[in-house]
Amino acid sequence: MQGHIHKRVRTCKNGRKSTLWYVVVDLPQGASGERRQKWHGGFQTKKAAEAVRARLVHELTTGFYVEPSRMLLSEWLADHWLPVHKTRVKKTTYRAYRSAVVHHINPRIGGVAIGKLKPQMLNNLYQQLLADGRCDGEGGLAPATVSGVHVVLRKALADAEDAGLIPRNPAIGAKPPRPKSQGGELRYWTPAELREFLDLVEGHRLEAAFHLLAMTGARRGEVAGLRWVDVDLDAARITIRQRLLAGDGEVYLSSPKSGRGGTVDLDQATVDQLRQHRERQRHEAAETWRWEDSGYVFTRKDGSALNPSTLTRAFRWIVDHSELPRIRLHDLRHTHASIAVKAGVPVGVVSERLGHASPEFTLQRYSHVMPGMQREAAHAVARAVRFG
Repeated sequence: MQGHIHKRVRTCKNGRKSTLWYVVVDLPQGASGERRQKWHGGFQTKKAAEAVRARLVHELTTGFYVEPSRMLLSEWLADHWLPVHKTRVKKTTYRAYRSAVVHHINPRIGGVAIGKLKPQMLNNLYQQLLADGRCDGEGGLAPATVSGVHVVLRKALADAEDAGLIPRNPAIGAKPPRPKSQGGELRYWTPAELREFLDLVEGHRLEAAFHLLAMTGARRGEVAGLRWVDVDLDAARITIRQRLLAGDGEVYLSSPKSGRGGTVDLDQATVDQLRQHRERQRHEAAETWRWEDSGYVFTRKDGSALNPSTLTRAFRWIVDHSELPRIRLHDLRHTHASIAVKAGVPVGVVSERLGHASPEFTLQRYSHVMPGMQREAAHAVARAVRFG
């Protein structure tokens, strides 16, 4: 089983000749004793082909050779890989896997045999997605999204390797785009601008929800998923135990992001808002649905779970019809954190309120508010030394 190198010279339409080198190895005989060979290539140089030939011969000799599968990538992903992971990962993770497969991978390279995938094919896919990968045809995907597609391919092809379908994972040699650093400038409101917004939402059906988002830094899914059993108005605190997410036309429950929940203390004004909201909700439910049956703090008018996108749409409409700087609903979270840090709240406390994995992450995320505080600290130390 030494294998051999085969040279092929092709003449292009313009008359130029191109040379490719192939490795041909002998496989074990078939059931009827016929000779079986497998071609690998083509390679740009004979040296590259020789290196592959040596590796393939060693794998054949030691019994570790895996004949590349003819199964299509789309078959592996849709018929084998996704069904297995549907019950093994969180619902949100499975939806992300499925979205990458259905919208970005299978339509473009799903027709390629899994055994013929090469790192360069994946690199070409990533470049295409960056250029025109949006499903609405409005341009390319963000580098972070394309990087997520690479993660899905890497996992799926690693499982194909474990299943003996391919000799090695081609995604390992691919070069996905690097997501842009999260250290970019964040958008957030000043305390005066936030106060103006809270004045604007006075009387709005979701007024208490906007207060909660602004004064706790909670995520919209956490607020939408909040239940009255998780609210202790006498102790002025809420407990984040779940969140509501939207996808594929439905609303579904999930655990808190990164698996972190926790208790968040409330200011008195927000407590008052929640008390008023509870009374309005009870009155609203009196003639149409049983208040006790819902359990959610914020609901649709019929008592059913509130789609988190409703909060986003309402927020966007209010901001668009105001003189406030345009920010996203999620930027209320950044606003809360920035104001807290500037007000001197310890970073560890801010991190705990936001449900971050560590104070270090919070410090890195909101370092944009630190320069002024550094100057204040320098002057405070100097005063203490001179006059203390």
